[in-house]
Amino acid sequence: MADISFLNQTTAPLLVEVESRLEKLGQFQLVMAQERVAEQDIKARAIVRTGQWRAELVAVAEETGATLIVMGGSLGPDAAFEDSAIQVFAADLQTETGVEVRILGSSD
Repeated sequence: MADISFLNQTTAPLLVEVESRLEKLGQFQLVMAQERVAEQDIKARAIVRTGQWRAELVAVAEETGATLIVMGGSLGPDAAFEDSAIQVFAADLQTETGVEVRILGSSD
């Protein structure tokens, strides 16, 4: 998921270039994740979307009939989001979608 709305103040050609690069990076990361889980005999489907993070995640969960949403945990003290914020987001997302949400790297 890429939310580039913070770039709305920039020129259109730059916005298109950034969006394209973020999409390619996202696809690369998802291929890596799929390969890692495949090693553990887990099937995962990768979906790349652009838009508002929460709205797109809810839409994908509904469209695909998701039974599990897996999120990455905080990357440490310099992370953009603290563990507590991720946990609150995950709990709200689970309530909104009715889909189990797990946070990787979390002690929960």
